[in-house]
Amino acid sequence: MDDIFTQCREGNAVAVRLWLDNTENDLNQGDDHGFSPLHWACREGRANVVDMLIMRGARINVMNRGDDTPLHLASSHGHRDIVSKLIQCKADTNTTNEHGNTPLHYACFWGHDLVAEDLVTNGAQVSVCNKYGETPMDKGKPHLRELLKGISYQTLCLITCEQAEKLGQNLNKVPFKDTFWKGTTRTRPRNGTLNKQAGIDHRQLALTQKRNDNHSGELWRGRWQGNEIAVKVLKVRDWTTRKSRDFNEESPKLRIFSHPNVLPVLGACPAPPAPHPIIITHWMPYGSLFNVLHEGTNFVVDQMQAVKFALDIACGMAFLHTLEPMIPRHCINSKSIMIDEDMTARVSMADVKFSFQCPGRLYSPAWMAPEALQKKPEEINRRSADMWSFAVLLWELVTREVPFADLSNMEIGMKVALEGLRPTIPPGISPHICKLMKICMNEDPAKRPKFDMIVPILEKMQDK
Repeated sequence: MDDIFTQCREGNAVAVRLWLDNTENDLNQGDDHGFSPLHWACREGRANVVDMLIMRGARINVMNRGDDTPLHLASSHGHRDIVSKLIQCKADTNTTNEHGNTPLHYACFWGHDLVAEDLVTNGAQVSVCNKYGETPMDKGKPHLRELLKGISYQTLCLITCEQAEKLGQNLNKVPFKDTFWKGTTRTRPRNGTLNKQAGIDHRQLALTQKRNDNHSGELWRGRWQGNEIAVKVLKVRDWTTRKSRDFNEESPKLRIFSHPNVLPVLGACPAPPAPHPIIITHWMPYGSLFNVLHEGTNFVVDQMQAVKFALDIACGMAFLHTLEPMIPRHCINSKSIMIDEDMTARVSMADVKFSFQCPGRLYSPAWMAPEALQKKPEEINRRSADMWSFAVLLWELVTREVPFADLSNMEIGMKVALEGLRPTIPPGISPHICKLMKICMNEDPAKRPKFDMIVPILEKMQDK
């Protein structure tokens, strides 16, 4: 079978669908030139494949090595239907590549009038210069320049002076270095070759910086095959043949590459040959959601970003809940949600407990459902318990506080399970978020919604 990039170029929807169904395949990986599957499908005008990739969670603003996004390629080749789809999915119409060209520069250069019109009516800047001092209008044919001017003036007539100033839609040239719209973090495809290596040689790992040390193990920053990684060295007493066998059986199930809001385990090595059992995953520059919210990072989480994080987490959990069997011993909290370079929240598989790790001990009771603190794991509805944990995460996102920070873990577990201790929703929180929180934290597990039910609710909140 040809690789996924060839299948996307050729529009082989059946082959692409089969490839996507394998959870070990990463739809956001890149080829040798950094083209993701979505790049190729957009370049070749394969609308059905584009729809499929986006539906499965392909990143819209991902860049190849030349900083081209899928929108650059669709605009350059005149695929108006795909351009409209990408814009609908919040593609950045003003993103620039290594030459400083926006998608509008290419639509104008190749004479795709309707694509250029669509881009401008959706916020593309007509007067911003590339690195060579050329605007999109400089690139266009005479009739297209007049069209863009007309659209620009019409647009200005529909907005206030303040909005016009913010949009910058005047016809004076804007030098490349003086771009005035808010830039987005550049997102690259992952190295797809890492996805194929479940087993690793610990001697190939270079541990560069110890970042954390807790009950479950040490977290290190390191490098492997030229890539930045996070290495988790597990603390396990009395490593036995049985524990090694369980480790080898359980770790491959955590290699879930097929969803952008799930952070997979890249590989693992038992002890021996490694001194301690280790698992590795992609390095996340912002750390965990707990780090972002509570440990003084430079990023400010406003309500819009909080809803975006909540939507990311809900999408990741909705996908994980479709797996049969479900991933065992997986509990979500803000320390197990990692934040990627483009501020995407991802549910970390590296934080799933192995069967031999401290069975029966609970380390994050503040996020656990009351029934999960009272009953054996096999006696609870995992999906309902996860929804309670999500509600606590939602509370944490909007309050920027650590739940029950003044209590010990033992006190939290006892009071939540037996005394009705619950997070208090402070005044000033959006009534829509308050309502969602209460629904997700229903005392009756059977009445809590499923994640696929709350995803559209969060999407509507994000659009407001």
